Amino acid sequence: MAKRAAAKPTRSTRPTLKQTVAEQKAVISKLVRARYDAAQTTEHNRNHWSMADYYSADAALAPEVRRKMRARARYERDNNAYLAGMASTLASDLIGTGPRLQLDCGRDADAASVRRVEDAVFEWFLSIDMARKLRLAKLAKVTDGEVFAVETTNRRLRGVQLDVKLIEADQVTSPVPDLYAASVDGLRFDEDGNVSEYYVLKHHPGATLSGWVGDGRWYPAENVLHWFHAFRPGQHRGVGEVVPALELFAMLRRYTLAVVTAAETAADFAAIIKTNLPADGIATAQPAWETMPLMRGMATSIPDGWDALQMKPEQPTATYSEFVKRLINEIARCLNMPYIVAAMDSSAANYSSMRGDYLVYRKHLQCERVDLERVMLDPLVGKWLDEAALVPGLIPDGLPPMAEWTWQWTWDGFEHVDPKREADAMETRLRTNTTTLAAEYQRLGRDWRQELVQRAEEVALCQELGLFVDLAPDVNYGGGEDPNAAASAARLAKLEREVNELQDAAEDQCGTSIGNGTTTSRS
Repeated sequence: MAKRAAAKPTRSTRPTLKQTVAEQKAVISKLVRARYDAAQTTEHNRNHWSMADYYSADAALAPEVRRKMRARARYERDNNAYLAGMASTLASDLIGTGPRLQLDCGRDADAASVRRVEDAVFEWFLSIDMARKLRLAKLAKVTDGEVFAVETTNRRLRGVQLDVKLIEADQVTSPVPDLYAASVDGLRFDEDGNVSEYYVLKHHPGATLSGWVGDGRWYPAENVLHWFHAFRPGQHRGVGEVVPALELFAMLRRYTLAVVTAAETAADFAAIIKTNLPADGIATAQPAWETMPLMRGMATSIPDGWDALQMKPEQPTATYSEFVKRLINEIARCLNMPYIVAAMDSSAANYSSMRGDYLVYRKHLQCERVDLERVMLDPLVGKWLDEAALVPGLIPDGLPPMAEWTWQWTWDGFEHVDPKREADAMETRLRTNTTTLAAEYQRLGRDWRQELVQRAEEVALCQELGLFVDLAPDVNYGGGEDPNAAASAARLAKLEREVNELQDAAEDQCGTSIGNGTTTSRS
């Protein structure tokens, strides 16, 4: 049987390049969606993912979007006790009484001169109310997502007149119209992508002042400090830390209001008169929905065929408190805050759970402090030193050049859940040389140099006055001779002699002796 030649494809049957590419895209699309369930769009999840978009970080945070989220977050903070308390607690735990500068000018630098500079910075912080401004900055970061600090000159200050003025996010926005291509709502960038200028309005857009609210000026980036909450690469404006929980806050308030309304409705009815006869029974006629006042201690009669009863309250239910607890726990999660701190309720917590919760919470606060030092504190101190060098007598002589100075910040320490365990752990770390006194004192929010000098003065004074000071000779980290070592050894020897005498007396009284593994009785 002769083989039949295969028909050659004609122009109409030959697949075009467009058809081939479309088929390949369809196959690839099916493979991807078959591999990831989250990439599928079904009737069950279509509404849930309908608002997902592909905008960039800056495009998703358009000015009108951020404006609406700021307004709602502020409204919720002003009307929700939980959010107001969480924001205040975050600011207090993060900033506390304010950071303190610790300078390191080298081993050869005079300690008294270094201390004078540290005290000058501390006094400057007090004069400009820096701790309070930092707490306000954190409060704004929780609701607004960002805060701006513009460096200004305060002529009321003595010596260094550097000051900072906090600006809300609403006041930093692009002028109308802004034809500059490389800009994002009040921010301009240079060729390398760095922020070069900030446009700050003269007045807040929501202020009730006459004049054009768009009037403002461009500030150089080196004169503006911008601390914001970022969660995407390429993001240049912040979004409130509490924004993911705004719907949950609204839900909590609506649910609480509904429960209270139901309970109040049941309590508003002091009594309800209801007939106790069957449907075909005849009772004394009473007008429907008639009300009457009641007085305390009154006695009255009820018409024939009627009974007086109270409305049974159905709210709050037994699961109300558990629902509120779970909701607060979910809300606090976006703030990296444990439930015991968010609700101020540790009734169901134990030592282990509280310690674990606080470890995560304090790790978050430490990261925030490092970020705050980099963005605001370090630039401010650098400029303060530059201006202080021009003030006669403010920087003592004999210190090395400022370019060789380094510094770190000391914050308020965190109190431990169990101080005894923490003290034992600190002693163990010091014994095993896994920590330093500087690190331990910094953990407590103190300057190790000042603490050691103060402690040495106290010990010397106690010895001068003849007071007993337990220096624990076996924990002599200084390596020097303990002046109380001889007295301690004498007390220990005396104690051993007394113990031996008591043991001998006990053996004589009982009439027993122990020797060679046998016990014999004396006659």
